Amino acid sequence: MNRTTLSLIAGTTALAAVTAFAAFDPPSASGAAPEAAARLPVERTSLLCPAPSASDIADTSYTSFTPVTKGAASGGKAQLQAADGQSADGSGSQKDKGGKGGRGGEAGGKKAGQPVLTPKAPGTPATGDTSGGEEPALIGTADGGFAPGWTVQQTTEVAAGTGRGLQGVNCTGADTEFWFPGAATAAGRTDYVHLTNPDDSAAVVDIELYGKNGAIKAPLGENLTVDPHASDAILLSTLTDERQQDLTVHVSVRSGRVGAAVQALDDKAGGDWLAAAADPSDSLVLPGIPKDATDVRLIAFTHGDDDADLKVRLASPAGLITPAGSETLHVKSGMTTAVDLGDVTRGEAGSLVLTPADQAVPVVAALQVVRGKGDKKETAFIPATAAVGARATSADNSAKGTTLALTAPGGTATVKVTASAGSEGGSPVTKTYTVRSGTTQNVDAPVPTGLKGTYALTVEPVSGGPVYASRTLAATEDGVPAFTVQTLPDDHGMVAVPQTEEDLAILQK
Repeated sequence: MNRTTLSLIAGTTALAAVTAFAAFDPPSASGAAPEAAARLPVERTSLLCPAPSASDIADTSYTSFTPVTKGAASGGKAQLQAADGQSADGSGSQKDKGGKGGRGGEAGGKKAGQPVLTPKAPGTPATGDTSGGEEPALIGTADGGFAPGWTVQQTTEVAAGTGRGLQGVNCTGADTEFWFPGAATAAGRTDYVHLTNPDDSAAVVDIELYGKNGAIKAPLGENLTVDPHASDAILLSTLTDERQQDLTVHVSVRSGRVGAAVQALDDKAGGDWLAAAADPSDSLVLPGIPKDATDVRLIAFTHGDDDADLKVRLASPAGLITPAGSETLHVKSGMTTAVDLGDVTRGEAGSLVLTPADQAVPVVAALQVVRGKGDKKETAFIPATAAVGARATSADNSAKGTTLALTAPGGTATVKVTASAGSEGGSPVTKTYTVRSGTTQNVDAPVPTGLKGTYALTVEPVSGGPVYASRTLAATEDGVPAFTVQTLPDDHGMVAVPQTEEDLAILQK
């Protein structure tokens, strides 16, 4: 998946360096640009939020936050608006594509182009709420001082029924390729691929499915058209007759670009958003497994010609350990492989670290995590993610329901964490933490002084090896341990800008 940030900096086209870590060596994991190129704040960015829930008893909140960024432009603005409508042969309905239907431009009282919330100045979160189902997808843009690191969190509480519990997702930028290991078409699962087109021209998209025996025939997933400024929710079970528990979904864009996310809903075990996994790599980190997880399932896929053999290790508070009985994972080429790790964390903070057992073969991976037991279970997902990089941002945090997990799979790292002002009052607070090599820590995250409302967290590595992070929001609803997990890759607040032709040549290598 190629992460794309739109930025205009003094009329210069900036090229972002694409990097990946090798055996968790800091130089390749840092994502740092060549020294010759200046790093400047982005001046324009965009985010897309999928339509939240069709349930009539769903309540959704949106939180917008831009961290204070040194050197950022003054002025500017940010806005989140309802998409123009849902595309399906121009009818504005999803029914012809197996979608949810009825999520048009005036769904839930939101007219096309109507702002959902008005973001506040950098450093202060802004919130907006909706009630009931049929809310539309959102298209957001930010420029000037509002653009660097702009983050929007969408959190939905569903009181009962399929997918009940907390469903959370970070709104993301548009792109041309996405991988989703962890989707399903099994009985009891209702999974949708949400596609949102922010541009003025139509996007043409293919959805490919890969199961335990390889590629699954899904001709209805080919050559899908997503209208300009519109959104589609494609029900996976309408693309194939096969019912499988573990699928990898590949979204590729033939023309244009889209935002994509999978909404995975379970009849008995709640549900959540499955965000796109990090780009295929031979080494992956899946950070922040809740310490009270009752079941953890690893789903992996490789698209190349070679099988992948992976070492499976858990970064615990004491260091890297190998889960008994799950020392390695063999992933056959073109086939989705899954393994049940049970209660792998055993009451402690933990993150999964995957590295090559022999030859390096790129894979994608995600975790399906369950908390609770019996009819009191809730499900969330943790995709493999990129390192924090220069800075990562998490919005919509609460004083009691937030857990911040930090992982340093390579060398020991020092990390600065800042709690913003509250959305309704409070003063920022900053703390510094040391994360030892090979460990995961659930840190005691700072809380704004005099907090009122929700707040944002920014994570900034200060020194040492690469850091990976995730944030868990948790709440108990009628005895069900509801939760949602969002990973925290770099927030793309800065971009490398070539100053000379020699700089440009370096960035293009």
